[in-house]
Amino acid sequence: MSAVELTPPEAARWAARAGLELPAERHAAVAAVANHIHSVVSVLRELDFADAPPAAAYHAGQEKHDAAV
Repeated sequence: MSAVELTPPEAARWAARAGLELPAERHAAVAAVANHIHSVVSVLRELDFADAPPAAAYHAGQEKHDAAV
């Protein structure tokens, strides 16, 4: 998805392309949700995870339970 926001007609076109029947009254709502998801993902892409180990490095059961509640 580009930096330009998804429009209701584009949402309808993409839904049809995916084989989904999308009623006309839902086009605007689907476009709004898609634009919101895109904005959240854009923020996540800007985060620096350089110090975070990959998920494969995590081993359940080896963590220390020393946190105060």
